[in-house]
Amino acid sequence: MKLIINIPAYNEEEKIAETIARIPRTIPGIKEIAIHVIDDGSVDQTATKARAAGANLVYTHGVNRGIGKTFKTAVEQALEHGADIMVNIDADGQFDPNDIPHLLKPILEKQADMVVADRFSAKKAKHMPWIKNALNRLGAYVVSVFLRTKINDLTCGFRALNRETLLRLNLPGDFTYTQETIIDAIGKNMRVQWIPVEVTYFADRQSRVVRSVAHFVNNSMKIIIKAIRDVRPMKFFGIPGIILLLAALIIFIVFLVFYFQDFKITPYRNWLLLSSVLFLIGLQFIVFALIADMIKSSRKLTEDLMYLVKKDKYKK
Repeated sequence: MKLIINIPAYNEEEKIAETIARIPRTIPGIKEIAIHVIDDGSVDQTATKARAAGANLVYTHGVNRGIGKTFKTAVEQALEHGADIMVNIDADGQFDPNDIPHLLKPILEKQADMVVADRFSAKKAKHMPWIKNALNRLGAYVVSVFLRTKINDLTCGFRALNRETLLRLNLPGDFTYTQETIIDAIGKNMRVQWIPVEVTYFADRQSRVVRSVAHFVNNSMKIIIKAIRDVRPMKFFGIPGIILLLAALIIFIVFLVFYFQDFKITPYRNWLLLSSVLFLIGLQFIVFALIADMIKSSRKLTEDLMYLVKKDKYKK
């Protein structure tokens, strides 16, 4: 059983060596452990210090490509180097590498395909800004309701994935990968679990991904909406369509009640017009739902072919 611990890094020369030094080198159930660092175009000594600290592989992007592309590179490198499991952990040392065995346990026991660190349930994240805490909890709750699956933490990058998950995941994003990979895994009926961990945020640390709260909210909303649209198209378009059709029916019934009182349309034509408009919009949503569901079926065939191609390309 080979474990590859991936550390995405961008201008982390101050912390990368310390993070690598804290990673456990022996874990029960794991025969081989390798540390990969994906340097996303750092302009400091991140790559040099990672090699000096004992990283088995340092892969450097020529330019900064974003955390989403960095994670995609990490998955490709992990598969190419024969990983049975990949753990992704931040380079800045805010997560405790000693929690890695806890994330691995459900996968080693064949109880999960992906295990995500949970910062919000049993343990409280230290020094996390309240706005970030609230937005993360809200996002997890909204997606949980829509997918009808309990999601404890939607945006945590500290996670473990088995080889089958690495082969099956769809990785289209540049901004991030955290939300869409969880939604994609649930949509593909993979087993996702959450394990409580303790994380300490540094008060003076500037995020490498989030430039501002508005930037984070804007990008996260777009990512979540697109991911849910692709995973649950019938629900995404169908529920609004049904609501609009029901509203049109109720308004039409109200119109009929008024109409049959004196058999005049003109005084109540606005009710009739509103009912007609809502009916047409609702009907469009139902058509969109059917079309999107057909596209989902076509995409599934494409992803199954991609899975077979990757399985053959990265066969051990």
